[in-house]
Amino acid sequence: MTQRIIAHLDMDAFFASVEEVTTPGFLGKPIVVGSEIINGKGRGVVSTANYKAREYGIHSATPIMLAWQLSEKAKKEGKPEAIFLPVDFDLYIKVSNNILRIIKKYAAVVEPASIDEFYFDLSYLKTFKKAETLCRKIKREIKKEEKITCSIGIGPNKLISKIAAGINKPDGLLLVEEKDVPKFLNPLAIRELPGIGPKTAEIFYKKGIRIIKDLNKYSEEELKEMFGKQGGKIYYKARGIDDDPVTESYEAKSIGEQTTFDQNNLNITLICDTFTSLGDDVFKRFVDSEFSEFKNITITVRFADFETKTSSKSFKVGIRKENKKRFRIEILKLVLPFLDRRGNPREKLIRLIGVKIEKLSK
Repeated sequence: MTQRIIAHLDMDAFFASVEEVTTPGFLGKPIVVGSEIINGKGRGVVSTANYKAREYGIHSATPIMLAWQLSEKAKKEGKPEAIFLPVDFDLYIKVSNNILRIIKKYAAVVEPASIDEFYFDLSYLKTFKKAETLCRKIKREIKKEEKITCSIGIGPNKLISKIAAGINKPDGLLLVEEKDVPKFLNPLAIRELPGIGPKTAEIFYKKGIRIIKDLNKYSEEELKEMFGKQGGKIYYKARGIDDDPVTESYEAKSIGEQTTFDQNNLNITLICDTFTSLGDDVFKRFVDSEFSEFKNITITVRFADFETKTSSKSFKVGIRKENKKRFRIEILKLVLPFLDRRGNPREKLIRLIGVKIEKLSK
């Protein structure tokens, strides 16, 4: 049986890196891409911070106001203040498509995992050494054409290659052959395993489980008792077992937009108008996509106390590109209960709203 050789390419601080090399004068400066910030005021989060900004303690998902405060602190210490920029998806998609084109020159099967992550199958090369040589070539080509760096992990499956890609960031390359998987995984923190988030990790920490070697002392049955079906998945991941194929036909699972209000509010007109605007943006992306219909709408409402609720509706007959009016009406039907005591009994102010369509088909 031919051994699998799978690579995972992960762009380094992608949005911020693209901005840094695209605009004259930005090179070498701390760059923060995310929600709008005006005079130190903003209500969203950071999408991406480049490595210079990360030296200030600014990372993805940092509240944008805290990021600004950290930048001001660095400024007082005589360091350059961070440059705050809005998200420019058109620019990032253009660069992402070129990176995909470069990878496809060398790999027959490429699976985009997101705008800045790609799996590709190099099993045809037969040896890990040849795969390493080719991946270094891909890294050089991306840096030459786009002036930005990426990190690549190479392993016997998607799981190991993804973990390996994150170990030596930025501009790293790490190869893990099948025989070395236990030695590679055992000393890693359990949070390195996809699927183990903060809440799951906290349960493990209370049991003294902090690294993957600790996790491997538990049987599949014991982990299933703790976490059900998810426990079984953790059991196999902790041993580096993953048969998930690299699939060329990646399709978006959903299309969505969300926004954070400048001020918490319960203004019916403002909230309905904003939902309509978000819905129009989502519908335009749907119209521009290769999909012909969708059969599910989900709205999200986050209150001032950060309690978050969702409401969904599924349709036997899908909504098509000529059905924009129907789509608008269905969104408002989902929204209205949150504007009175039906969905908001304590009449809490609303902080954030979102619209998402799912069950897309061609």
